[in-house]
Amino acid sequence: MEENPWITLKSEDVYESQWIKVVKHDCLNPANKPAIYSVVNFKNLAIGILPLDKENFTWLVGQWRYPLNEYSWEIPEGGGPLGSKPIESAKRELKEETGIIASNFEEIMRLHLSNSATDELAIVYLATDLQFENSEPEESEVLQIKKVHINEAFDMTMKGLITDAISVAAIQRVWMSVNGKLK
Repeated sequence: MEENPWITLKSEDVYESQWIKVVKHDCLNPANKPAIYSVVNFKNLAIGILPLDKENFTWLVGQWRYPLNEYSWEIPEGGGPLGSKPIESAKRELKEETGIIASNFEEIMRLHLSNSATDELAIVYLATDLQFENSEPEESEVLQIKKVHINEAFDMTMKGLITDAISVAAIQRVWMSVNGKLK
């Protein structure tokens, strides 16, 4: 059954910022009973980039994540304006956060990050053929950069030291590819 069983009766914007809009939907659920469904609409794509050198080292970015109230190690990530080319956002974010410029980008996956409450789409790239310059973080970013082997990054995901969904998916996908486990 791939048809929408929900019926929207009325929608109302309840909050908006430069990053998100929250919309309250009065609807009928699949049992045909009144329901309220609130959705967070994102104004940017989520962009993730896993840089990988010839020796299978990658670079992680560490930063304090306000919503979690904790420190997080992640692959380089950021927002890409809707309507712009995601690859251009990937190039910008990689340079901005790490100082890395890659000659090759390959889209490796698309993810819906929390599809029960948001429409957020992530596009993840593998970046190779790397050159290094100075990073240029945004004023709101206080970042640490750590070079680790893809095997160590994979271990960090398995031990729960990396919990960001984009990072976990990208690291595990690339680790499987590097180690011949991806078919």
